Amino acid sequence: MVIKQPHHDSGMEDFGYKESLDRSIGKFASFAAGVSYISILTGTFQLFYFGFSSAGPAYLWSWPIVFVGQMAVALCFMELAAKYPVAGSVYNWSKKLASRVVGWTSGWLMLTASIVTISAVALAYQLNLPRLWSGFQIIGDGTGEYDYAANAVLLGTILIAFTTLVNALGVRLMAMINSAGVFIELIAAVLIAVLLAVNIERGPDIFFSTNGYGAGESMGYLGAFLVASLASGYVMYGFDTASSLGEETVEPRRTAPKAILRAILASFVIGGAILVFAVMAAPNLEDPKLGESSGGLQYIVESVMWGPLGKIFLVCIVVAVTVCTLAVHTAAIRLTFAMARDNALPFGERLATVHPKTQTPIVPAVTIGVISVIILVINIEQPKIFTVLTSIAIIMIYLAYLMVTGPLLKKRLQGQWPPADLKEGGYFTMGRWGLPVNIVAVVWGVGMAVNLAWPRTAVYGEPWYNTWGAFVYIGVILGAGLLWYAVKGRNHIGTLESHAAATVAEARTDG
Repeated sequence: MVIKQPHHDSGMEDFGYKESLDRSIGKFASFAAGVSYISILTGTFQLFYFGFSSAGPAYLWSWPIVFVGQMAVALCFMELAAKYPVAGSVYNWSKKLASRVVGWTSGWLMLTASIVTISAVALAYQLNLPRLWSGFQIIGDGTGEYDYAANAVLLGTILIAFTTLVNALGVRLMAMINSAGVFIELIAAVLIAVLLAVNIERGPDIFFSTNGYGAGESMGYLGAFLVASLASGYVMYGFDTASSLGEETVEPRRTAPKAILRAILASFVIGGAILVFAVMAAPNLEDPKLGESSGGLQYIVESVMWGPLGKIFLVCIVVAVTVCTLAVHTAAIRLTFAMARDNALPFGERLATVHPKTQTPIVPAVTIGVISVIILVINIEQPKIFTVLTSIAIIMIYLAYLMVTGPLLKKRLQGQWPPADLKEGGYFTMGRWGLPVNIVAVVWGVGMAVNLAWPRTAVYGEPWYNTWGAFVYIGVILGAGLLWYAVKGRNHIGTLESHAAATVAEARTDG
């Protein structure tokens, strides 16, 4: 049964779209979509080693700093989700707040970044499955030059095939699997934090010293800390997924803003607890394994585990990686669909087709799955380029966010935000806090993009085109996209007839 919303609660009438997706996502499923994209267990466990090896225990101060910056962005997004809960949220918001070309650019950056992110998250299977059972090392025994990378691609491909199938079968199945996975992930994350807290070996004073890190660097500890902060910056984003599923959510203008807030708060508190207690519980902070990708947070947790708990915990991380990949894939599909129904991508009509039975866009699900696997294959012989690409994907997402918070700030300064119907309808609005929070969001976005893109061999390696990768690769991706836009796109962008509400009245009754 498709639940129809009263016209004032769907947000569709502002864009002139008719409703075509299955509106069945409830409050927990909406929250779960944001949490699984952020994915506490995937992000913290994949990147702790990088932060710790760069700046030691005090790198954890980057966690609350990143939270404050991203919270400012999230609060802006909550207002927008209350007004415009539409598929491909960031793309549609920037199009509405700025212009068609700004909207298209943010959508293109977000889309290419999301597809690369699917591949990056899928690779995390290799970090965990062979530890669970040696039989998961299907290619070779791990001693060959490309055994590890080739096996990672094989396991990642199997995972992407699974997320493609689930997404093609409809949003209800996706929401059910995602919600169950997030439930398991949250319980496991809390239990890991408690287990680490019970085993602490040292006090919190360890976080108030540089512990010798940064000595000899041109910027001292600050330079080391700015590099290490990327480990936190890489985790806390993707909360906008809750609003990107707005067209499939029951009462989206009330549900989506709360889901965004709860997702970022839960991730900050539980993820922060795991990180802090892990450093306090590590048997030996001098152990070089803490700063190695094969060691890191897994190594600390396994060293304080007893009996079969280590295996159970690994299973929970595999669940987290699975639902994270599923959520990123889902968000990328919604963005593709949103752009395609505006004829803003090649083969727009095909990509915007909604299957009559599952009420879900199947062509984008399969297309994104295939492209993600192709990107995965790069990893076999060029792992450094893949690392650079994944780092750059995060910058592209921060830039796409800026293309929303920037124009929103301009609207505020012009006195055009928040709209009257937000306040009158009792929907979320920041009121007089809106302007200072929005300024923080923009300043934060610019600062983080600069910090992420800064050409450092410590992050991007060599040769020069990797060190300057943020400018080289983003230049190529953005250049190729804008070339298509200039030559072909801008001439025929506009809502496809098959998705346009015939009149505003129809958008209202359909929504």
